[in-house]
Amino acid sequence: MGKTLTVLASLLLAVLVAWWLGLRPADAWNPWAVLDVRQPPNLLTPYKLSRLRADPELCRQALQTSSLRYRPQSDSPAAANCPLRNVWRIEGGQARLSSSFLASCPLAVAYALFEVHGLQPAAQRVFGQPVTQVDHLGSFACRNVYHRKQGRLSQHASANALDISGFRLQDGQRIVLARDWQGDGRKADFLRQVQEAACASFSTVLGPEYNAAHHNHFHADMGFWQICR
Repeated sequence: MGKTLTVLASLLLAVLVAWWLGLRPADAWNPWAVLDVRQPPNLLTPYKLSRLRADPELCRQALQTSSLRYRPQSDSPAAANCPLRNVWRIEGGQARLSSSFLASCPLAVAYALFEVHGLQPAAQRVFGQPVTQVDHLGSFACRNVYHRKQGRLSQHASANALDISGFRLQDGQRIVLARDWQGDGRKADFLRQVQEAACASFSTVLGPEYNAAHHNHFHADMGFWQICR
């Protein structure tokens, strides 16, 4: 984490110096430009995603560069146990969803990046066809980490996390983490490529080898920590 922050700080400093000298970087390397989902993630992507959390208009501009189908949601009352702000209902993208899900703006845009630059390319490499459905276990749940009675709130409590359980391909094949993670076949290879690709878009990605609680899904969230396990 410390090394990542140092690299990012150095990059931002270099961009500022270049800007002061009159050199204008391409939007992908401009920290103030709207995040464009069509561009692959780079070292500035985490910073650009973080800017979306408190800026609904900037969020809308980023979402408009994606193929997601989405609807804005009203903010919940401040007195709610788990109040939600700047949250969107995601109804699908290049692939349909097993059901729509609520997402903070950073999670919604990170999901769009993951689908375009991670998930679909992996499916083409391994199977030569696209993913047509993403199966998930939900996003928003007003609870603590691991459902403990005490402790810190889960990223799910702010619709800042999504649990992905499987995929369906164009030819009808199903790929299920609980069944297909083990082994060395194409499905297992695909799932490992998907997890690695997810780490380039989301802040934290936890898979079946992290612990027993994640044996059947990828947990992907937009929390502070950069973790890929």
